Amino acid sequence: MVFLCYSKCSTCRKAKQWLDAHGIAVQERPIREENPTAEELREWQKRSGLALKRFFNTSGTLYRELGLKDALPAMGEEEQLALLASDGMLVKRPLLIGEDFVLSGFRESEWSRRLL
Repeated sequence: MVFLCYSKCSTCRKAKQWLDAHGIAVQERPIREENPTAEELREWQKRSGLALKRFFNTSGTLYRELGLKDALPAMGEEEQLALLASDGMLVKRPLLIGEDFVLSGFRESEWSRRLL
């Protein structure tokens, strides 16, 4: 599994501690330095079953600076994917990518259901 995270994010650190406590090995990928590509995001969105807007870090400063709350509804899917791929700080984190699933954000109950 691949664990996309940002080292300064408290939720990412909490998720990593949870994974470690349960003995779940992951390959860490720093989301800021190794931003997901549009192709990866397209595949992950399909695999997750989530709406594409759920992949945006809506609490991030960049999201607010770009006024995406108002701009996203008018954007097409390809434009949204290109935007997400342009900067890892726009992507909701952590992301846990498994062979047949994608978990966006850390909700312990959801991760427990999927991984334990």
